[in-house]
Amino acid sequence: MSHTLGRTRTALPQPAVPGPAAPPHSPPALWPGSTTPLPDDDLAVGGVPLTELADRFGTPAYVLDEDEVRHRCRAYLRAFPDTDIYYAAKAFLCRAMAHWVQEEGLGLDVCSAGELELAVTTGFPPERIVLHGNAKSPEDLRSALRLGVGRIVIDSTSEIARLAAAVPVGNRQKVLIRVVPGIAAGGHAKIRTGTEGQKFGLSLADGSAQHAITRVLGQPRLQLVGLHCHLGSQITTVKPYLSAVRRLVGLLARIHDQHGLALPELDLGGGHGIAYRPGEPALDPVGLGVKIRAELAGSCAAAGLPVPRLAIEPGRAIAGPSGIALYRVLAVKQTGGHTFVAVDGGMSDNPRPALYGVRYAPRLVGRRSLAAPAAVTVVGRHCEAGDILASDVPLPSDLRPGDLLAVPVAGAYHLSMASGYNLVGRPPVVAVTGGHARLLVRRESLADIQGRDVGL
Repeated sequence: MSHTLGRTRTALPQPAVPGPAAPPHSPPALWPGSTTPLPDDDLAVGGVPLTELADRFGTPAYVLDEDEVRHRCRAYLRAFPDTDIYYAAKAFLCRAMAHWVQEEGLGLDVCSAGELELAVTTGFPPERIVLHGNAKSPEDLRSALRLGVGRIVIDSTSEIARLAAAVPVGNRQKVLIRVVPGIAAGGHAKIRTGTEGQKFGLSLADGSAQHAITRVLGQPRLQLVGLHCHLGSQITTVKPYLSAVRRLVGLLARIHDQHGLALPELDLGGGHGIAYRPGEPALDPVGLGVKIRAELAGSCAAAGLPVPRLAIEPGRAIAGPSGIALYRVLAVKQTGGHTFVAVDGGMSDNPRPALYGVRYAPRLVGRRSLAAPAAVTVVGRHCEAGDILASDVPLPSDLRPGDLLAVPVAGAYHLSMASGYNLVGRPPVVAVTGGHARLLVRRESLADIQGRDVGL
């Protein structure tokens, strides 16, 4: 067990901060385990004051606690013994992140040639990489085969012949079939991927999955090693995963009966929910691991099948609570009965509130305020009414331009989904550990943006 400030760290999903260090208006669970209080209501993460990071690297900026990332990787390995754990790169990827998860013993789940090539440049073993995607480009498949990825997840029947034709003569590529089990789970309709009527996977109900399995088994250059499913994102209960196990084991049994084949692998994807605000539920990986393994063993025993090797793909649950976003207040405005606090970032570095209506718990750092809290809406700088980072959150009523706001649980699906809207440039990513800070990803400059514009 690792320790912080002489106290044993709590189990996932959220590590603890000692009680007196809890930031007001935000419970300890929302902040990385290294978070400590400083004078003037500043906070230190990884031993580095947030105000110092803002002054040194500017704002907006993203801070990533390296020790928190590593702690969460290790906690997943403990919660899921004898399981292949692939970090979902789509949550957030840079070379350092790939290096950390590799050192901690995790594999990698990628969705494009871009993610794949970036990981491999760090020395990440390609055989520990799984390639996903509902519409893999020819370049995606060429890169995967050239670099030797361990698994490719088949998402459509049209992909089967195209992939088989691309495999060099004399080789066999290991593949999984992505199955849609018909289970509704996830925090928002736009991030539910286990139901019928969405773009991912092959339906169990209409026979598409079984048809794809037969076709793959007829391709000598493809080796079917298992089934895959991903139910969605921000799932906070265990029940949907147990239902998926039962349905997929039922399919494994039919495959065994029809083809005499016991597939050796079952990948249940990720989607493990985390808390973004006080009081929100979060999925406990320890309990999830225990119940999934028990359900898998029991279902296989009832079907007379050997238990396949389990794989999971956590992303948000590792990166999300390890990251903090820093913003400067640019303006405070009272209008229409509302108080709007405008900051120097917004939907170009975090589109999730605009896309899914998610909410956060920002707090003032670096200035002690005795003013009573008031409900304000923190908005971004972009030309969209929906550019809102946090609605109706309690912040000191004397907020003013120049104040620094910190937003916890900001490590996943912010920068990975960032855009070039209004050409403001994407923020940097700064790693902290042991009292030191270092730049991982530099700020996107106006020169970067203008350099891509090559014609008149």
